[in-house]
Amino acid sequence: MRSLAGGERSSLLPRIASALVLAPVAIAAIWFGGLPFQLLTLGAAGIMAWEWARLCRGGTLGRSGLTGIAVVLVVVVLGASGLTMPAVVLSLTGSLAIYALGRIDGDTAPSWLAAGLIWLALPCVLLLWLSRLDPAGRTTVLWIFAIVWATDVGAYAAGRGIGGPRLAPRLSPRKTWAGLIGGVFCAGLAGWSTGHFTAVSPVLPLILVSAALAIVEQFGDLVESMAKRRFNVKDSSGLIPGHGGLLDRLDGLLTVVPAVALLTWIDNGRVLAWR
Repeated sequence: MRSLAGGERSSLLPRIASALVLAPVAIAAIWFGGLPFQLLTLGAAGIMAWEWARLCRGGTLGRSGLTGIAVVLVVVVLGASGLTMPAVVLSLTGSLAIYALGRIDGDTAPSWLAAGLIWLALPCVLLLWLSRLDPAGRTTVLWIFAIVWATDVGAYAAGRGIGGPRLAPRLSPRKTWAGLIGGVFCAGLAGWSTGHFTAVSPVLPLILVSAALAIVEQFGDLVESMAKRRFNVKDSSGLIPGHGGLLDRLDGLLTVVPAVALLTWIDNGRVLAWR
């Protein structure tokens, strides 16, 4: 596979160093909320849109890629301003415009570019929406990130330490069933820890929801793996030493956030016992 980043994956040490730098920044932005969290979300959305446009267009941007990045940024700005529904509508209509522009410019995969930008923009808008829901919004967002990080760590440790049958060899040859089980287990622990610190009782439903979301998180990872195989790349970019691109780190978050938002909307927030 060719790599937009160039070269092989970095060693474990740069991965740990990058995580130690990035995780505190994300936690601080979530904790303070408001403008810091909005700016972090906007920056992440812009970077992921840039990575996705390059991935779909063979390392270049072109008119469709640049337009897509602009649409994603405007969508997230609307979401940060509390205009959630206009942001959703713009993401859908903007995606259609990007598809049409890609067809006019002769892009090889305009449907991938257009659909992917919705996949990036909507979770960012929904994350901002969740963060504003009553005083517990900050806890909800921290819980989401805890699930994603715990799933990634558990899947990585179990997959490397145990190995075994592949989960989806055609999409991601490195992922194993042991890794999935490890991720589910660690996500359940993250749910238990959240329940402990927030005095949720009973805590079992929160543990089960957290474990189920680990499966959703792994699905998001597989979706990006499918895209990278489709375009024959190893990483979305080389932005983060040892990790590839930002999209490579947040692909699971992009599926977990809509799932939590849907559960919150359906059950009026009662699915999260601390609300």
